[in-house]
Amino acid sequence: MTAQEPPAGPRGTHPRHALAALLNAPVRLSVVAALVPVDRAEFGFVRDLVEVSDSVLSKQVSALEEVGWVAVQKGRAGRRPRTWLSLTAEGRAVYQRHLAALRAIAAGEEFGGPGSTA
Repeated sequence: MTAQEPPAGPRGTHPRHALAALLNAPVRLSVVAALVPVDRAEFGFVRDLVEVSDSVLSKQVSALEEVGWVAVQKGRAGRRPRTWLSLTAEGRAVYQRHLAALRAIAAGEEFGGPGSTA
């Protein structure tokens, strides 16, 4: 892209436009990343893995659930109440797009790649 060329489309071509703003928060990104390799995970497992308190995880999961990226299921394991978290199909897709955008930014693709004179 030269200095005279406007960005393509209303949002431009820079990979940052593909980032999911909600995943810019480190805890939310960590929660989603923890859920990627599993069908579902117990709340306490995710809390310990991400190293946050119950209240912090609860608040972040609520934000992810509100946009439809994380599903919350409550039930019992024996006599003990449990909460399980899982990524929705949309949540997985958003996460993959977010990662692809981060990789593109890190690779310098917004400037035409390494060695570009742009």
